[in-house]
Amino acid sequence: MNIYQEVQKKLMDDLKIKNVMATPKVMKIVVNVGAGEASENKGVLEKIKEQLSLITGQTPVITKARVSISAFKLRKGVPIGVKVTMRGKKMNMFLEKLVKIIIPRLRDFRGIMESSVDHHGNLNLGLTEQTIFPEIEFDKIDKIRGLQVTVVTNAKDHEKGKKLFELMGIPFKK
Repeated sequence: MNIYQEVQKKLMDDLKIKNVMATPKVMKIVVNVGAGEASENKGVLEKIKEQLSLITGQTPVITKARVSISAFKLRKGVPIGVKVTMRGKKMNMFLEKLVKIIIPRLRDFRGIMESSVDHHGNLNLGLTEQTIFPEIEFDKIDKIRGLQVTVVTNAKDHEKGKKLFELMGIPFKK
């Protein structure tokens, strides 16, 4: 029996669900890196793509601005970031790495805020630097950048999503 089957059994007991298919599950993980300086320097996105592919094991996609914002000198359609969407085995491996390696490496970590789980049961984590991932060599990075990790579930509300993440081993603030 793998970890997900154990989590499903505990969820069925805790949430009083009779059907195993009705238990909340992780559907996908999206890792996003925004780069405001990409409008001036085109090489930045290539470096971020390279680092993100090392972290996730998948080929990233360049994201473009949806609207023009004159205050930020941003035009619609200009490349401004990089993202990766993971599902299946790669998603499970990344989630395990996140729980067992990355979160314990966070500096001054006292737990994830309960408000990080939204009202749909999805977890949003903002990581301040990419160097906490073991795949990234500190000597080879040009600039420390933050990244956003969103774990999307099929949970219907905040409580079910939080319970799922607790049983998966994600530490929340007490």
